[in-house]
Amino acid sequence: MTDLDGRVALVTGGARGQGRSHAVTLADAGADIVLLDNCDSETEGQPYPGASETDLAETTALVQGKGRKCLSFRRDVRSRADVQEVVSEAVSALGRIDILCANAGITGHYARLADVAPHHWNEVIETNLTGVFNSMSAVLPHMIERRYGRIIATSSMAGRAGYAHVAPYSASKWGIIGLVKTAANDYARDGITVNAVCPTTVNTTMIEHQGADEFICPDIPNPTRQQVLDRMSMMHPIGIPYIEPIDVSRVVLFLASDDARFLSGEVFTVSAASSAMNLG
Repeated sequence: MTDLDGRVALVTGGARGQGRSHAVTLADAGADIVLLDNCDSETEGQPYPGASETDLAETTALVQGKGRKCLSFRRDVRSRADVQEVVSEAVSALGRIDILCANAGITGHYARLADVAPHHWNEVIETNLTGVFNSMSAVLPHMIERRYGRIIATSSMAGRAGYAHVAPYSASKWGIIGLVKTAANDYARDGITVNAVCPTTVNTTMIEHQGADEFICPDIPNPTRQQVLDRMSMMHPIGIPYIEPIDVSRVVLFLASDDARFLSGEVFTVSAASSAMNLG
């Protein structure tokens, strides 16, 4: 059993989905949790509803149900000031931040590159890539001072291969990997590890809408849910349509632990064997 007793983890995009799963998994291992989510259920740049304050409250209750402390903040990772404020308040209240799960992200709208509206491009890049930069920048001074830190950033299989109609998303996820490898080099002698996880399709709200169905089955008008699931299963040699958030959380938990103390600058695919087809 991984023991994170006494550790404090900041999880961005923590209100639901993968973020919620990471928060609860880390809490189950003994960590106190700090949640950050903008709870913007009407984000114009994404074709599905965002998380809500109710979602954030539910995640907080789940963490507390594990017997751990939990602070939750409605803030935006696109704002460096927002993230710095969260880190400052968390350190003041809990004494430390040992772990950062830089998880917040959106897909944006599906379109061929030349059809991507500039403001949609900016929204995805600012959330997915600049948000990771802001989060890392906010926690690193504290981690350097304590000479300890575990940073895990959520990339994607779209950051390991090319997919049509997701230029902003894919660019942001490839960018995260470059950011992770650079940070791993920058802070290798400060007791800080920096790694990326690259999930394949995960069973969250991000894939449960018409835009995603049309993206997955572009050749089928108004595809049924079963047709979508069948097509997603074809993407994975293991034969499943998607993985569950906990499948990613278990990798995050390992990277947050001292068992992974010499792993840094690495990219961990959680791909249901799709990486066997897409990567060399």
